[in-house]
Amino acid sequence: MNKDKRFIEESFPVKEVSTESAREKNIRHGHISTLHIWWARKPLASSRATNYAALIPAPEDIEEWQRERQFIIELCKWENSNNERLLERARKRILKANGGEPPRVLDPFAGGGAIPLEALRLGCETYAGDLNPVAVLIEKCTLEYPQKYGKKIPRKQYFSERPWLPPSAKDDKKGELFGDDSTEMVNPLLEDVKYWGNWVMNEAKKEIGRFYPNDPDGSIPVGYYWMHTIPCQNPTCNSDIPLTVNWWLAKKKNKKVALYPFSGANVRSSLDKAADAGVSFKIVGNGYEEWPAGFNPENGSVSRAVATCPVCGSTVEADATRRLFREGKAGQRLIAVVTHKPGTTGKKYRIAIEQDMAIFKEAEYYLQEKREQLMLEWGMDPVPDELLPPKESHRAVGSQLPLYGFKVWGDLFNARQKLALITFVEKVRQAQQKMQEAGIEAHYARAVGSYLAVGIDNITEKNNVINRWANTKETIAGVFSRQALPMVWDYFESNMFSGSTGDWHNAIDYNLKVIILCTINSSNSSVSNFSSTSLEHEEEFFHAVFTDPPYYDLSLIHI
Repeated sequence: MNKDKRFIEESFPVKEVSTESAREKNIRHGHISTLHIWWARKPLASSRATNYAALIPAPEDIEEWQRERQFIIELCKWENSNNERLLERARKRILKANGGEPPRVLDPFAGGGAIPLEALRLGCETYAGDLNPVAVLIEKCTLEYPQKYGKKIPRKQYFSERPWLPPSAKDDKKGELFGDDSTEMVNPLLEDVKYWGNWVMNEAKKEIGRFYPNDPDGSIPVGYYWMHTIPCQNPTCNSDIPLTVNWWLAKKKNKKVALYPFSGANVRSSLDKAADAGVSFKIVGNGYEEWPAGFNPENGSVSRAVATCPVCGSTVEADATRRLFREGKAGQRLIAVVTHKPGTTGKKYRIAIEQDMAIFKEAEYYLQEKREQLMLEWGMDPVPDELLPPKESHRAVGSQLPLYGFKVWGDLFNARQKLALITFVEKVRQAQQKMQEAGIEAHYARAVGSYLAVGIDNITEKNNVINRWANTKETIAGVFSRQALPMVWDYFESNMFSGSTGDWHNAIDYNLKVIILCTINSSNSSVSNFSSTSLEHEEEFFHAVFTDPPYYDLSLIHI
């Protein structure tokens, strides 16, 4: 075999690495994909395997080929991400192949950071960047900050360097922060993100927790199920049409629960009477009322914007549906509340009552007050008021939305969602200020604050009026289930303090697990915001370039 060639030029275990890469799609906790939404993420398995295979020479004989091939298969497995025995072998092999010097590698289109992260894990001196500043933030949280600030130190040292920590943190008898062993080594970045993340949550809960009250029996609302509505266009029918593609709440093998719509003023709930909606609901299925004969939850009230009134059966054509939205004649209706009771398993459902809507109205009033306060403090509207891109724009990922009257980005959130999001933004800004007041070094405070800011992005992606309730999993499906912002007829509003998917604690917990995965104890990482056409390094500075170049519509690039 040719000694001048690299292993990947002669052979590569494509099938086995592909299997491991596909397996990653089902791994959520700790995977870097959970840090922040980014398109076309590369699997860590294939990134690690191809980096290694490109940095070692082609095998000299069949025995060496078999050994390296099997090693690559083991190296790329998820459970071996931080297997020091395997990684150290790989690093030594790469060093030997590069004359004892760590290879300097570059990814100029690093995106979500998978390729440079795995190069870093293999001991390379890694340089990464992107033209998009969002990608650069992701890369800093993945590549730079864990290496710069995540090296473990003794617990006593951690406390001695943080006089601003309250006594309650130092008297952690339950081991909730660091464990019971006083000599335990701790990751300072991990613990500081955890501490300030908890601080943000507690401060936000003090202010707006009252808008997410528990039920009288102690059940915690996971969130609130809403439907957009339009008025029926039959002049003899005085009903609003609740819009949904199906009536399912839970559609699992052993759990079938649905909303059953019916009409009749004599059986409306108190909320229905107040709204004079014309359509009432009850919950049917496992553990609830009996399933009505002939009822098929698959038959919703809208399909391709054509709506059917459950009361009179008349239809509203697609163009009329969109026009009603644009004219401001559409509304929204709180239909049901999803709950979880501590000490029990599974989620429960109940029809929303008048008190639920009254609490939402209180949040709506408080939003006005909060918005005016922050507008004075920040000198800008805290609710995004930038125009959505027009349909003709190549950036129009939400091109359907203006057809339904959505004009600015703030239109993508209901009142309580707006209140919650701007409150969490305020608390993150306050946390950053408190870090500075405590004398925390500015660059480190920025690193901690970056993970909190990423937490804001994550709760925003799961708290808007165009996400969905995933009834097959009984959880919220974030808005970017697809790479678009489509119109959604029914949506789910998360309780920011529920401890479930979509809340603040869940977002920060994902970030903590990513910090653990990405802390490699290497300082050989550099992340920058740059254009690949203007690199500031001399020729032949890099030993290798590993990248997945952009492949979007090249007609949009003007040279």
